Amino acid sequence: MGGEIAIVGIGDADYSKASGRTTHEIAAQATERALDDAGLTAADIDGLMYVPYSGDQFDAAAFHAHFGTKRDLWVSQKGGGMVWAASAPYDAALAIRSGQATYILNTFSVAWATQRPQMVGGPGQVHAEDLYKQNLEVPFGWFPQPVYFANIARRHMHEFGTTSEQLGAIAVACRLHAQLTPDAVMRNKPLTLADYLRSPMIADPFRKEDCCLISDGGAAYIMTSLERARDLRQPIIAVLGVGLGTSRTGVYWSQQAAFTSTPQVFAAPAAFAMAGIGPADVDVLACYDPFTIVSLMQIEDMGFCRKGEGGAFVVGDTLHFDAGKLPYNTHGGMLSHAYVLGIAHVVEIVRQLRRTAAAQVPDAAVGIYGGYTGPQASTLILGRP
Repeated sequence: MGGEIAIVGIGDADYSKASGRTTHEIAAQATERALDDAGLTAADIDGLMYVPYSGDQFDAAAFHAHFGTKRDLWVSQKGGGMVWAASAPYDAALAIRSGQATYILNTFSVAWATQRPQMVGGPGQVHAEDLYKQNLEVPFGWFPQPVYFANIARRHMHEFGTTSEQLGAIAVACRLHAQLTPDAVMRNKPLTLADYLRSPMIADPFRKEDCCLISDGGAAYIMTSLERARDLRQPIIAVLGVGLGTSRTGVYWSQQAAFTSTPQVFAAPAAFAMAGIGPADVDVLACYDPFTIVSLMQIEDMGFCRKGEGGAFVVGDTLHFDAGKLPYNTHGGMLSHAYVLGIAHVVEIVRQLRRTAAAQVPDAAVGIYGGYTGPQASTLILGRP
């Protein structure tokens, strides 16, 4: 499948704190911008991908209602953000190969900052409604997500000697990139390592800077065959490889034996094999980053350093866009750009490879997005053909 399809249009909705917008309004704005970027119209779209879990995504009915279109659409609920922001191109390639669609739109949007005062939406609600967690985790204090991953971070520290300063290096790098990114929620809010270390603990060893934002926002991208991509206005950014890995313990991290690992140990090797490259060939990396420790573990599990050496690897300027080492989340990530569950990471990688990003990595030619949900991880490798 590697090299069959390309991402030809990208669009961001406005990223913000509580805005009063709906998810449909946010996704529509991102889609309009992706269409304009590609030089296409809504009438050209004959495939649509989104994730169904939240029940409020930009489905076929919402697409037609907004754009006034009526044509039949190939529809897949294997799109959206998180792991699906990386794996969607695989399913899209199959649909394009079989002639079921020609131009496929993938969208994801959230209005969790707007919904927050009503205590609905957001990642906590999904976990709070799980009966297993209600009965066997919450009574013992194992809730919500910052507690899960603070425990994982503490175990990583115990096993490998990881330090708070090393986790802070990730937070500082993401904030640096957000300062350069015009639409980042945390733009104009700089962070030094000293600032990070002065910040109070919220769930030992986490400070608030170790934790992602809660935002309104979303993004969209459009895929088509490599042949059609050559006729469009943007440089070709080809899908080189896709991988997907699954943990048998699902969202129950308390039951995971490999407590300090992610399913990237399964996803990344498959994607690298499909692309015919290795970690040393990667110019820019973006990973789903709900917490600093998840960034660190994915960097290890994808092969950029050995297991347990992530802390030493990320210190200093290693992750900075202009250091020539491993530029990471160059838009700021979910820690400092916006919490839209990974789809903005894919948009950023496309910008990097087009060489139009705000925090541009010089001569970037190969970029990776690492998706994550806990139960699964995914790896998407993009490149300039």
